[in-house]
Amino acid sequence: MKKINRKTFLEELSLLAGAAALPGMGFVASEAAKSKMKLGLVTYLWGKDWDVPTLIKNCTTAGIGGVELRVEHAHGVMPNLTAAERQEVKKKFADSPVKIVGLGTNEQYDFPDQTRLQKAIDRTKEFIRLSADVGGSGVKVKPNALHKEVPTEKTLAQIGQALNELAKYAADFGQQIRLEVHGEETQELPNIKTIMDHASHRNATVCWNCNPQDLNGKGLEANFNLVKSRFGDICHVRELNDTSYPYQQLMDLFVKANYDGWILLECRTNPADKVAALIEQRQIFEKMISNAEVARK
Repeated sequence: MKKINRKTFLEELSLLAGAAALPGMGFVASEAAKSKMKLGLVTYLWGKDWDVPTLIKNCTTAGIGGVELRVEHAHGVMPNLTAAERQEVKKKFADSPVKIVGLGTNEQYDFPDQTRLQKAIDRTKEFIRLSADVGGSGVKVKPNALHKEVPTEKTLAQIGQALNELAKYAADFGQQIRLEVHGEETQELPNIKTIMDHASHRNATVCWNCNPQDLNGKGLEANFNLVKSRFGDICHVRELNDTSYPYQQLMDLFVKANYDGWILLECRTNPADKVAALIEQRQIFEKMISNAEVARK
């Protein structure tokens, strides 16, 4: 064994300490075990009536770090905003602790009518440009349905091809396309996987959506594994204390997969005090992540 003097030993020890602080270096156990997931809000029902300043204020109070703005809600973040108005929205978020994660749209690409399909694609491109202008990082879209008069495989391929076109377009604006697992039949995870097989561009991603259908077939973990390689920066959850869905198991899977994106609350109830409700959800989330980190060790 090569002998080293004290000076060399201290130098090498310093190098190891420095390397441990570098991104991606996982040999510090406490850091390696800590999840990088962040909790945010989808302004689906909670927040739908809040303008941007109120949304920022309430999320800051509740300790919620990011928001996906559902379009056509009271925030008024829509493509008709002028360049100056877009900059104003961007500045309000930039000057706050709350990050604008992106825009949540209802655009879908399953239409048999090709004119409607093209209109949806063009409208999505407007939202992509808007998200970039206001400081977002992506746009959420939907699959959204199958049609009896069209073979299933044809519809799924059409959706995937539309996503591929949009993913290429969005990449030029630094935006991500996020396909929400949604729709009566399209939300089945094997169908989502087929869609994504047709959307090969890396900028086309999946937004997990916590549907009852996630438990079909071989169960949650098997369905999770079908699409986990295509997850983007966001995932939607409902109220985390809803016992009809195995949220702790889901958080275990995300932590095990080293997911580092946003877990966004898309809550469906209507509590009188939504700020207090957000605080409660954050506390539940923190406990679940702590449990998942312990289970991973």
